[in-house]
Amino acid sequence: MPNYRRKRVQGGCYFFTVNLLNRRSSLLVDHIDVLRIAIRKVKSSFPFHIDAMVVLPDHLHCILTLPVGDDDFSTRWSQIKSRFSHQIPKMERASLSRKRRRERGVWQRRFWEHAIGDEDDYNNHIDYIHFNPSKHGWADRPIDWPYSSLHRFVREGIWDTGWGTGEFQPAVEVEHDRQ
Repeated sequence: MPNYRRKRVQGGCYFFTVNLLNRRSSLLVDHIDVLRIAIRKVKSSFPFHIDAMVVLPDHLHCILTLPVGDDDFSTRWSQIKSRFSHQIPKMERASLSRKRRRERGVWQRRFWEHAIGDEDDYNNHIDYIHFNPSKHGWADRPIDWPYSSLHRFVREGIWDTGWGTGEFQPAVEVEHDRQ
């Protein structure tokens, strides 16, 4: 069994990318309410704070902060993915390997995580998250994408509705995006 090296920081702040297995699927936005419920239920059992998040049709990006003394982000993602998968109609084909493990063919097995190192790293990843729908062509302006915490940032007066347009184009390339 592989031994994935993950940087674990108790009470840490992490950036995540979580992908559907079928990258041409739109399950996440088609079933956005199911995803929200799954996140809310897992959050009630395994607390965490969502600093920023964007949900695209086939993947999501987010920054989560874990409680002091806790570094178990894997259980949280496992639970979120499982709850979501069990609540949507079964339309996907599952490989024999997935069937043996009693897995559905909804999510990629792993996810990408990055422990946030400092304030610049945090701000760069927030920019990346909020600009991602425009980067992928899902919205002309970041504010036009409905499944983004950018709307919370605007409501709280952190940014205005023009963020990510005109003169301000964030430097949104993060290390994992070059894969």
